[in-house]
Amino acid sequence: MDGETSWREERREAYAVHAAALDRRKAAETAQARELLANFVRTMTEKGIAPGPLRARVPETRTTYRTGITGWYLRRNGSLAVGVDGDFYILDTPASLASRLFGVRPIPSDPPLTVGAGARDGESMPLAELLKLRIDARDQ
Repeated sequence: MDGETSWREERREAYAVHAAALDRRKAAETAQARELLANFVRTMTEKGIAPGPLRARVPETRTTYRTGITGWYLRRNGSLAVGVDGDFYILDTPASLASRLFGVRPIPSDPPLTVGAGARDGESMPLAELLKLRIDARDQ
């Protein structure tokens, strides 16, 4: 029984070490992504590219709802945005009558370094590249 207890304890400890390392890596990636977003906001402001009101969207429809947030869309379909405060928003929301009447208040998400990771081929992109494309699109 001692061998089994010892093995379980070792596994538990190894899991805790692995989870802590994963948490540290995610925190470092989030900090790096937040810095990219801060630079994006600064660049857009310096170039005089005005932010606009952001609307949440119901995927696969043309329905959108007010959010009360001002910022810039990152994708043409309006699914991702950056607020003027540098927060990252996923603007997909379910359809609802209350949302139609009162709007929605999206919660900022931790920004990823790779947007769309795990999505279909061709839908993932490094955040830095997506931000550069967005800035370049307004320069033309």
